[in-house]
Amino acid sequence: MAKNYYTESIPDVEQEMKTSLADGLTNEQAKQRLAEYGPNALAAKKKKSMLMRFLDQFKDFMIIVLIIAAILSGVVAKEWADAAIIMIVVILNAILGVFQEARSEAAIEALKEMATPNAHVRRGGAIVEIPSTDLVPGDLVLLEAGDVVPADLRLVKAHSLKIEESALTGESVPVEKSDETLQGKDVALGDRINMAYSNTNVTYGSGV
Repeated sequence: MAKNYYTESIPDVEQEMKTSLADGLTNEQAKQRLAEYGPNALAAKKKKSMLMRFLDQFKDFMIIVLIIAAILSGVVAKEWADAAIIMIVVILNAILGVFQEARSEAAIEALKEMATPNAHVRRGGAIVEIPSTDLVPGDLVLLEAGDVVPADLRLVKAHSLKIEESALTGESVPVEKSDETLQGKDVALGDRINMAYSNTNVTYGSGV
């Protein structure tokens, strides 16, 4: 079960994450945690082989009907020319389907690369910019206006910080954030003012 970090005090979070609010993680700690927890990204689905994609094209109901029609034309009606034409159309359709699926997948991968923000973190006392996929638990992330939040975060500092969260909460205006500890275990998502959520947008102020 996920922990409710919004109910934990900042010192408790710092201690639990074995990090430093002054210096962040060391580079060695970050490497170890990246190896332990993996990248900050959704697990990618195993890609299908070209053969499996081709075979999948024949699962469509209309394609099955056409194949049956081709068999009946050849075996029953002895119309082998018609049967051959139908099968050629079916195979060409399958090849086109595989080609279009591969292009769509490549486009989605390209969009994912574009949508993956970089993050400014403090490691070993220095501020560095890293891909958001390299973030690990305990990293000290710096936020400022214009940033895309690179991961789900517990705020430890908030200076006039406002974050637009309409995609999550439906709230039409940016939410003013705070680093104060909240009470209660069932605080609604939109009221968790000491949390920042992945892929939301910082519109004003700064935070850590």
